[in-house]
Amino acid sequence: MEHITLLIGIVVATALVFDFTNGFHDTANAMATTISTGAMGPRTAVGMSAVLNLVGAFLSVEVARTISGGIVDESAGVRPEVIFAGLVGAILWNLLTWLAGLPSSSSHALFGGLIGATLVAVGTHGVNGDAVVMKVIVPAVAAPVVAGLAATLATRLSYRLGRRADPAATAKGYRAGQIASAALVSLAHGTNDAQKTMGVITLALITGGAVAPHSDPPLWVIVSAGTAIALGTYLGGWRIIRTMGHGLTDIEPQQGFSAQTGAAVTILTSSHLGFALSTTQVCSGAVMGAGLGRRGGVVRWSTAGRMAAAWGLTLPAAGLVAAGAALLADRGDWGVAAVAVLALAACGTVWTVARRRPVTHANVNDPRPEGAVTGTITAVVPAAGAAGQAGGAGSVQAQTPAPVSPASRPTTA
Repeated sequence: MEHITLLIGIVVATALVFDFTNGFHDTANAMATTISTGAMGPRTAVGMSAVLNLVGAFLSVEVARTISGGIVDESAGVRPEVIFAGLVGAILWNLLTWLAGLPSSSSHALFGGLIGATLVAVGTHGVNGDAVVMKVIVPAVAAPVVAGLAATLATRLSYRLGRRADPAATAKGYRAGQIASAALVSLAHGTNDAQKTMGVITLALITGGAVAPHSDPPLWVIVSAGTAIALGTYLGGWRIIRTMGHGLTDIEPQQGFSAQTGAAVTILTSSHLGFALSTTQVCSGAVMGAGLGRRGGVVRWSTAGRMAAAWGLTLPAAGLVAAGAALLADRGDWGVAAVAVLALAACGTVWTVARRRPVTHANVNDPRPEGAVTGTITAVVPAAGAAGQAGGAGSVQAQTPAPVSPASRPTTA
């Protein structure tokens, strides 16, 4: 094994913590629609997703190369302290958006953290602007649109093909199809997202002189990154699963199958091309496309708007936190220790707040609030029963106490 200093060991451990948060933050990408339609039980679903995330980590290293030698220039003076600060920014943003139940991009949190820390510690010449545009920004805009269009067309086709079929048999068949497509999304997620952590660890090893520049991730890096994201996936990001499964649109089995298939094809294609896209944005775009593809279906644009706002804030917010961490970490060993202590305190605070209103596998499909929520809550909810009778023709303002989507709650940490 390569010679690893204490600082690089800290960076590797922090990268694996980020990978773990990526796992439970993005479990919803593969399993939200499968769980919401009842195709699989919550625990079984996240267990299958965890195994396939681990398998997917071994399928390719193209995205890892993009991270380790594309986004930032390791020869410009990027040091392990900088990577550590970037990871801290990404982890804190992941936890805050998880607390709010918002499916924001773990990938963009990582990119924002690395870019913000590098700009402060090295300068603009440390960031490869062309790579950021072509490998990050362009896919961020194009991939959700492509996945959404694919899901819309697939949904319309599935309903058209099943017009004369027995509804119960059709629903059963598509639930089975959902399991297969969810497995494909999980495999794709491991192929794309686990590689991002591999790339960061490899970048840290390169900047610390442990491996040669432009090296592929060592085997132990692939194994540890795959294991970390699988464990995080099995933990289950139940808050975000609830938002993706119930907050954006009402999902039927045909829609769930179409959304997951469109997302999986988009992610796997991008992984093959080395595009480090956001699987969260792809899957969210596919779910919205499936909502639009069903006749009479409705997309809750207020929830979609909050998600889009979180997407837009991810890069700069994670970058600002990472920039502050980089300024402190650059002071030496005591600065690195201070950043670590502050990060642990922030993570502990988020976890404590989350425990006050827990969302678990037992209540992930229950739209009722878990406890009293302070502040004003404005909710647009489907009319109970009426939506089903009218083919999901729309939504109405609640006239009586009604289920409230967690995404409609105030975003407080």
